[in-house]
Amino acid sequence: MTGTPLAVYALALLPAVLWGFGPIFDKRGMDAGGTATQAAIVVVVVDAVLYWLALLVTSWPNPLSGLTLDLVAIFAVAGLFGTAMGRILVFAGVERVGASINSAGISTRPLFATLLALGFLGEPLGPLTGVGIVVLVGGLVVLTYSKGGDVSGWKPRDLLFPVGAAAVFGAGNVLRRYGFGDTVATPLQAVTINETAALVALAAYALATKGVDALDTPRASYAYFSGSGLVTAVALLSFFTALSMEAGRVAVVDSLAATAPLFTTVFAALLLRDVERVTRGVVLGAALVVVGAVLITL
Repeated sequence: MTGTPLAVYALALLPAVLWGFGPIFDKRGMDAGGTATQAAIVVVVVDAVLYWLALLVTSWPNPLSGLTLDLVAIFAVAGLFGTAMGRILVFAGVERVGASINSAGISTRPLFATLLALGFLGEPLGPLTGVGIVVLVGGLVVLTYSKGGDVSGWKPRDLLFPVGAAAVFGAGNVLRRYGFGDTVATPLQAVTINETAALVALAAYALATKGVDALDTPRASYAYFSGSGLVTAVALLSFFTALSMEAGRVAVVDSLAATAPLFTTVFAALLLRDVERVTRGVVLGAALVVVGAVLITL
């Protein structure tokens, strides 16, 4: 096995651990009085500021050197849809179904990413794809009847929030992989453009729907969401780096990152005992979703 695949695996697994821990911050922020719109904005502001600072420090005076307008547009569109829309759905899901259930739902992303990568990038599908889809769907069914997640309870239709986030995240990842094909774009440039575009979209959405009241929430919630933003910043940069590498097929990178719910389940069981139930059904459902995601790409 060559060094490059090992690097891809490591860079894709790091986001799994970090994205597994991020929902803990998100759930605490929601319980402190935060909202899905506020959470999405705070996280993307933290990410964008950190990325721009890093880009200016490392690439001054031409932080976007080598990028064409078309390439900037690709990563911007990925940020508008694959990040802005996805983040709102993610935080709405955390609020409704809890961190562990939401994380498992989002990990259906490889299903959408793999099918889109087949159609638009020509990436191959293995013979186990059908089996993986059945196992993944079975995992969602188990989650639905797990009696776990948010202690206040939730309805099966609430799973549409994390699964919807998975769909737009998957589409965004395919678009980003296309942007990295035969280009000089660096992961830091790409993720900076992505988060900046997402910030513009989220700010416009907040102003159009709730105005400045969208940010009128308890101060404690900002601390939790800022922590989530820091975790997300490291995870995204690692994820983008994995996608940018020659061996970084969307199906492989997405599947490894999709193991996040296993970490979320452990973290939730340890740190969210007062607001969330982690039942055997949650553990089994999360495990089936991860196994199905991996089988889809084998």
